[in-house]
Amino acid sequence: MESPDMTAVLDRGQPPVTRNSIWTRDFTLYFGARSVALLGDAMMQVAAALAVGAIYGIAGVGYVLAIFTTPFVLFVLFGGVFADRIGARTMMVGADAVRIVSQGTVAVAFLTGVPPLWLLLACSFVAGTAAAMFQPGVNSMVPLVARDPQRANATLKIADAASQLGGPVLAGLVMALSSAGVVYSLNAAAFAFSALCLTLIRLAPTARPERASVLRDLRRGWAEFRSRTWMCAVIIIWVFFGMLVFGPSIPLGSRLIGERLGDAAYGWVMAGLGVGTVIGGLVAIRFRPSRPLAAGAVAMIGFGFGPLVTALELPLPQLMAGHLLGGMAWAFWAVMWSTSVQTQVAPDVLNRVTAYEVAGSVSGIAVGQALVGPVSGVIDPRDLLLTSAGVSFAVCAALLLTPSVRKLRRAGPVGVSDGGSLSPAH
Repeated sequence: MESPDMTAVLDRGQPPVTRNSIWTRDFTLYFGARSVALLGDAMMQVAAALAVGAIYGIAGVGYVLAIFTTPFVLFVLFGGVFADRIGARTMMVGADAVRIVSQGTVAVAFLTGVPPLWLLLACSFVAGTAAAMFQPGVNSMVPLVARDPQRANATLKIADAASQLGGPVLAGLVMALSSAGVVYSLNAAAFAFSALCLTLIRLAPTARPERASVLRDLRRGWAEFRSRTWMCAVIIIWVFFGMLVFGPSIPLGSRLIGERLGDAAYGWVMAGLGVGTVIGGLVAIRFRPSRPLAAGAVAMIGFGFGPLVTALELPLPQLMAGHLLGGMAWAFWAVMWSTSVQTQVAPDVLNRVTAYEVAGSVSGIAVGQALVGPVSGVIDPRDLLLTSAGVSFAVCAALLLTPSVRKLRRAGPVGVSDGGSLSPAH
């Protein structure tokens, strides 16, 4: 097997477009919708941990989070089908409307007393189902509102990182000054703002797809997903990455760092990760490799340093540096991946293909999160993190050694230049 052509990997390819070209009215509205919704989601992680945990303990928090993830994994494929049928924006606005009701119900329950566990679980299930309907459209909307998907994805990734940094802090302040009900109210308001911004976006009319059964649409999406060997290869590799690296890293890292240096130190380490994500997004705005997935795989070498420095129990500055490097690597890869999917898949099937790749990615992470507790009771957490670091480096090698991944070349936005769709890259 030939070795990766590193010169081609680092080739900048075409020059970037003008700096302000993505800030059109539609992209600004989409950016506002995503940023505020992501901030609300980041706040909810703290609210669930503190408010639900104070009433029903760690088990209650686990149940609420699990009942959210389960319908997401089960229904995200159908979200892709319906988004391709009626339009991604329509599905996203509808999902936001459902989450306004679910989060508003929990807000009222907290503001008026102690919410029963069954209500929290029911609203979490509804919210998870709505998220499954919303998520496939997140990817397909980007080419519709921005002529340069790579710069748009990088800008959105920076907003994501800023939300992950600011959301928990804001939620903690609101919890300290008021109550969990106010946090849930703000979350519902964030979805209302998202729905409003999405509604105001002006999209060109598109041809309606042929009427077919849901099962036939699912089969079409699977055929399109399977026909792209580079995509199948990445998702298969990513299942192992999710199980052995991404899924266990936060539970193991928070325990080892928290027990040794305290919770505040873990907060600083996560801040380093967030800052790295911002830097990685900024780099992805300017750097336009001709082989995006190969360049992303090279960058992902940095992600392995996060679990490595944690397992080696290094001092806080080195921990922050390792996670900063990991955040940079993760953001750059995420932008390269999202842009490749958006520009290599025809618009009429993009939501369904996205649903399959999201379902594959999330399933590996969910398995890793579920198994880390029992396994850490048998194997020392430091040894597990050392294994995670080794697997992370092995994943980078596997990506680069896969010809369809390594050789995939950058493409322009589907349908922008000539109104047509690109042939799949095999």
